Amino acid sequence: MSLRERLTEASSSPSLVSLDGRRKDEGASFDTKDAIKRSVHYLLIEEMGADLDSAATDDIALRYRIESKLLDLLDHETTPLSAEDKREIVSDVIDDILGFGPIEPLLNDPAVTEVMVNNPHTVYVERAGKIYMTDKRFVDEAHLLRVIDKIVARIGRRVDEASPMVDARLPDGSRVNAIIAPLAINGPILTIRKFSHDPFTASDLIDFGTMSEQMGEFLDACVRGRLNILISGGTGTGKTTLLNVVSAYVPDDERIVTVEDAAELRLGQEHVLRLESRPSNIEGRGQVSIRDLVRNTLRMRPDRIIVGEVRGGEALDMLQAMNTGHDGSLSTVHANAPRDALSRLETMVLMSGIDLPVRAIREQVSSALDLLVHLTRLRDGTRRVTQIAAVEGMEGDTIVLQDIFYFDYSMGIDDNGMFLGRVKSTGLRPAFMSKLEDLGVMLPPEAFEYEPPAHR
Repeated sequence: MSLRERLTEASSSPSLVSLDGRRKDEGASFDTKDAIKRSVHYLLIEEMGADLDSAATDDIALRYRIESKLLDLLDHETTPLSAEDKREIVSDVIDDILGFGPIEPLLNDPAVTEVMVNNPHTVYVERAGKIYMTDKRFVDEAHLLRVIDKIVARIGRRVDEASPMVDARLPDGSRVNAIIAPLAINGPILTIRKFSHDPFTASDLIDFGTMSEQMGEFLDACVRGRLNILISGGTGTGKTTLLNVVSAYVPDDERIVTVEDAAELRLGQEHVLRLESRPSNIEGRGQVSIRDLVRNTLRMRPDRIIVGEVRGGEALDMLQAMNTGHDGSLSTVHANAPRDALSRLETMVLMSGIDLPVRAIREQVSSALDLLVHLTRLRDGTRRVTQIAAVEGMEGDTIVLQDIFYFDYSMGIDDNGMFLGRVKSTGLRPAFMSKLEDLGVMLPPEAFEYEPPAHR
């Protein structure tokens, strides 16, 4: 569908529902600015339709021309409008045409990390780890559905009654989840986890307090030393962000293959091949799963395999890849602690449909993984690396973990509810340090200098 057709559809009839849910044709009061927005929207389509249809038009030039035309149309409007009213109308109409409607300003706000649309009239955001309600509103459900359609259509996905749930992404890699009727009872629900326009670096995470400089140097050495690393944590703890940062440590001369549900990783290396899974079509065919892609990567001569998130039977294929010469692989998993991450891997291997004894699975895990990095979102809203543990092999039927770094909760909380704790070293050197040294990757002795926990 062309842009002009989408805009014409978006304008629909003059009897649309107002922001307070009442219909104009039922005699209810109708916001004057909202009526003017609709009016100039119609006129803009009528006068600039050919330009709006042109895919070759430069976005910046098109925005400037649209803004100029809107101001010209508003100059001929008989209703008295202040300069602020005109700016608001122009901004809202441009956001509807070129962006994502009422949530466009939220997506452009660097302080907002998540946008949560519960229904057309309820929009929340997350700032600094805390949730706040906004005054942003969609006109009605149809308006919200059109924004969802615009997002998912760009990557060839669809959302309708036959397929009412969808995972997608914005052009900047931000993660999008949408769910509509009949599954969403109170109206379409849209959740967008934003990514920074400029990917975070290790220095940024150190400045945020997510990890320490000592920890950053350690992870750098582990990646250069081709250790297999699994990043764990709960929802919204920053696993993908940390994976992106850690992936930046991979040398530029290596061939990297990434496998993701929705392509979110943004690596700076030149030799990066990005694979993205595909859902089934309307006939239920054509699905390409993460597991299919992980298997395919083994035929692509990868130096590194990076799986955005392990959540099913692909865990077995990833472990086998790690155990068959594909060192330096990276991935993430949802878990509450490093030990829980190992248990989840066992469960996901069993989901592959291959009946393996638990001990055999644990032996695969212990020989495949070298390092577990765990992230936690604390009650004060901050995201911290709270534990780094080395996998030291098996003792009986148990996988042995050795803590290298830990977050010291015993340092307490200040008057504002902020955690005073920080990451400290246990003073223990992991067994794989000899492997790193054999490869010429050295760390100074002070990298593992013991720091005792605070005494309350």
